[in-house]
Amino acid sequence: MATRGSRSEKVRRIFQQFDFNRDGGLNRDEMAALVVAVNPRVKFSDEQISAILDEVFRTYSEFIDGETGLTYDGLLRTYDDGAGDVDRDFEALGLELKPDDDNEVTSSLALEEASTSSVMERASSAGPPQNRRTAAWAASPNHGIIFDDTWKLVDDLEILIKRLKAKQTKDGKTKGENFDAYSDPGWSRELGPSSELDKRIVWEENSHDYALFVKELGSLRSRADGSRSREEAFDGHMALGRVLYDQQLFKESLVCFKRACELQPTDVRPHFRAGNCYYVIGRHSEAKSEFISALDAAEAGGNQWAYLLPQIHVNLGISLEGEGMVISACEHYREAAILCPTHFRALKLLGSALFGVGEYKAAVKALEEAIYMKNDYADAHCDLASALHAIGDDENAIKEFQKAIDLKPGHVDALYNLGGLYMDMGRYQRASEVYTRVLGVWPNHWRAQLNKAVSLLGAGETEEAKKALKEALKMTNRIELYDAIGHLKQLHKKKLKGNGSGKGNGDDSFIIVESLKFKTVGDKTTLRQELATALDIRTFQRTTRLIRCDVELLKKEMNENETPLTYSGNGFPEKSIRKASLEGVLRRLLGFLKPETFVGAVKAINLKILTVLDESESGRVDLGMFFAMIAPICGGTPEKRKRVAFDSLLWRPVNDHGVNGQIRKIDALRYIKLLRAIYIPSQGASELLEIHRDPDNSTISFTEFLALFDDPDWGFGIMSTLMKLETTDRNRHGKHSCAVCRYPIIGSRFKEMKSQFSLCGQCYSEGKVPPSFKQDEYQFKEYAKESEAVKDKCMWFSLHPAKSSSGTTTTTTTATTTTTTSGTNL
Repeated sequence: MATRGSRSEKVRRIFQQFDFNRDGGLNRDEMAALVVAVNPRVKFSDEQISAILDEVFRTYSEFIDGETGLTYDGLLRTYDDGAGDVDRDFEALGLELKPDDDNEVTSSLALEEASTSSVMERASSAGPPQNRRTAAWAASPNHGIIFDDTWKLVDDLEILIKRLKAKQTKDGKTKGENFDAYSDPGWSRELGPSSELDKRIVWEENSHDYALFVKELGSLRSRADGSRSREEAFDGHMALGRVLYDQQLFKESLVCFKRACELQPTDVRPHFRAGNCYYVIGRHSEAKSEFISALDAAEAGGNQWAYLLPQIHVNLGISLEGEGMVISACEHYREAAILCPTHFRALKLLGSALFGVGEYKAAVKALEEAIYMKNDYADAHCDLASALHAIGDDENAIKEFQKAIDLKPGHVDALYNLGGLYMDMGRYQRASEVYTRVLGVWPNHWRAQLNKAVSLLGAGETEEAKKALKEALKMTNRIELYDAIGHLKQLHKKKLKGNGSGKGNGDDSFIIVESLKFKTVGDKTTLRQELATALDIRTFQRTTRLIRCDVELLKKEMNENETPLTYSGNGFPEKSIRKASLEGVLRRLLGFLKPETFVGAVKAINLKILTVLDESESGRVDLGMFFAMIAPICGGTPEKRKRVAFDSLLWRPVNDHGVNGQIRKIDALRYIKLLRAIYIPSQGASELLEIHRDPDNSTISFTEFLALFDDPDWGFGIMSTLMKLETTDRNRHGKHSCAVCRYPIIGSRFKEMKSQFSLCGQCYSEGKVPPSFKQDEYQFKEYAKESEAVKDKCMWFSLHPAKSSSGTTTTTTTATTTTTTSGTNL
């Protein structure tokens, strides 16, 4: 960690480098040269340079010395306030400390050991306390210590912390966790200089020593409250909070910052710092509220707090991401990047958030800009690789993952995602090697262990795959592991019997048959193409968890929340909202989801629905049409879903809020065609071209709407198949496994009536059959549950009795013989 001595000397060297006329100040030309030199990868316009200089000279006006410009002390304050990174700028300029400078650093390090402060002022035998010791932030003009009595509080607190640390270290209670292997969330921890923490200190809060510390800390807080003025009390609590925060005593620092908020509600700093504390201890909602308060105070305070706005926006975005509100977070990251064009971390966070909601091309652009500004940003390389993989640029994705790993060899995210990329490319042996590296860094990473097993299986190393699966079972008991073990057993049986490909898991383990050769037996058997469409919708339904959202909640949302009218390009009124606001609506509807699950749901909705509804990419969505789109896949009876879809269209202002309970026919037709374009894209895309050519302005009732909706050819008749999947796709069929993928059959079982093999719904929908059963035509019967198959078997026996030579009734041999390759009993 850089000390105050080395830090100030680096600033002095930078100052001297650009004080061309040696007048002891940096004028506008010299400051402009400094800004450009320390940002070699950024192309600034004259307007941007002028705006940056205006902000610097206005904010640090007290350090402007007449015609000479910004003094050395002023430049030092800009770095103390987080306007730049001293180490990065010093390195970018190619400067080095002289040997004499190293002696000064050694002196500062000695002072650091004698104090709990992380960055020290240079030692001095005379002068006020702030010149002798404490962290750099304490002397900053924007958020430092003002009153002498506050220094006494800080001194006493540091003694208490040192005593607590000594006792807990002696007892072995303090712990340090190294987070260097994981992606940095980009957290702006400080208002002042950005100091990343390599280790997290874990205090033993249940110990007697800690309880005594809290009691004595309460006395210090009381002393702060008893100050001579409100301003001095505020100064005391802010200083106590800062020292506690630096020592990672976050809960205690939060108490101080909240008290400071009460003393000066319009001050930005305590709200910002309270938000930081809330986030660190995992209370994201409260963190968001504090950052919003800080943002409101900063915007109301004019230019006084302008330098803090980018950091407030960044941390507010991170808090929103903590709640799963990624689209909303994107808006704040964008704002931070606009306010501070060199904020590479804001751009990285923006790119990562865009990737999280499926905006892959925009994510690539933002991440490339972040890397352009900071080429050694490992996390940005990692996320850029993921985005490149998402758009199909796998070769460049591998290069970016490798750059991240080169910069941070133990980067778990980069290694794990690289393994997934190799799996997708079919390079299973390479994938297993990468997953082994992940487990070397994080031994209990059960997903890496499971994926290692799958990759070994793909590489044909069945025995090694079994060992890896057993190790995964020791880490977790998730159902996926048991299904994978069952899959391995089936493959092993297939290999022993020699009926498959010999590899057990190769591309020749099945053949794909054209749909015309698939015939159905009975009127209850679902057609192959119809099942494929329904399975796709069902997958979307599961990903978004909308099936767990009661469709009646959509009506409640429409009735209880006001949505302002807007006017689209065609002049018609709409109840449209920004995507970020829509995300808030979804959060209320899916409030039962964990944040990480909600992010996945929003991503799926954005990719499948919002991209169609927001065709012009305006960032706004017709809320009524959106509700109508999700109503058919929400929870509830088919009748309720259709009714809410109709009511959603009725709610739209273009239908005059449902005068006489009818909607315009053209809007109903547009809805049906959009519905098909979203959920049945293979058939619905071309139909959108016809929407705007229908001049019919007549209205239709709910009954007429149902006729349009239920039409099997031009409506959404697939809903009946979807409803069947909802009720049966968790059914298991005993020991029956799919003859193609070898997994236990879950959901409907499709039995081929001639060859007697069975397929799962997925393989049936894709037209896959075992290569050993080549036929001119296949006849399938669907069994939703195993009791139906047992009933069929009993019926067959009753209709086909046979007499043996002894006069007893038996059944024919062909009726009871099973096909061993299929793995079925019928």
